[in-house]
Amino acid sequence: MEVRKAVIPAAGFGTRFLPVTKAQPKEMMPVLDKPTIQYVVEEAVEAGIDDILIITGRGKQAIERHFDKSYELEEALEEDGKLDRLGRVRDIADLADIHYVRQKERDGLGDAVRYARKHVGDEPFALLLGDTIIENGTPCTETLIDAAEEHEESVLSLERVPWEDVPAYGVADVGNGASTDESFPVDDFVEKPPQEEAPSNLAITGRYVLTPEIFEHLESIETGVGGELQLTDAIRELERVRGVELDGDRYDIGNIPSWLQANVEMALRHDDGKMNAAVEKLLKEQFE
Repeated sequence: MEVRKAVIPAAGFGTRFLPVTKAQPKEMMPVLDKPTIQYVVEEAVEAGIDDILIITGRGKQAIERHFDKSYELEEALEEDGKLDRLGRVRDIADLADIHYVRQKERDGLGDAVRYARKHVGDEPFALLLGDTIIENGTPCTETLIDAAEEHEESVLSLERVPWEDVPAYGVADVGNGASTDESFPVDDFVEKPPQEEAPSNLAITGRYVLTPEIFEHLESIETGVGGELQLTDAIRELERVRGVELDGDRYDIGNIPSWLQANVEMALRHDDGKMNAAVEKLLKEQFE
């Protein structure tokens, strides 16, 4: 089992960020000096994947333009002698072989993943949500790939969330098998359960490695929570699934508080001394 391809769904409306997402994809919301989806693509590349399929939708053309070559901009930067910025712009277009397919109807994450079937074929693949940034020493996707290739099973990243937030997530039932040290079997999943019915507070966090059998189950399941085709329901039908408890910081850029948190915390970790100092000064002034 070798994971060589990644799929990034990026077709949602981004309603929690309206009105800015009326004309701009939520995946293009900037965190520091890069759009969210660039961090996601870079995570896949750092995990050793250079064949990436992005599933887009209507009004998402900005994503394609961002990863395309920009001749006019490059020429202008070169003429102005801004070679450092020129290099960063060129690096974006050279990150990976990026392909696109458009989801015709927004009918849930499960429906979006179905559009990857022709590109993925009979291979396992990494799935990374396009509006979620995960920061840690070892890329989350790399950790999942290592576990998937070792056990030859689908593997999901899980995170312990506050119990009051459980109804917003797909939640894992792990019995007594959860461990922070290695992957562990998962017995079942429940999509967005009421807090009192949730088997745990271990939530699916937007990173997966899935075997190609997932596509058969996506074709056979019925619509679920919210009247949409839920990926979690298809994962439940897989014969074996493992979990890895998240090690790192996760930011859901689909909502404003998490986006603000990402900008502040990632700015403090940035290697730009002036940026660090500016953020620290701002925080000191606001909270003294």
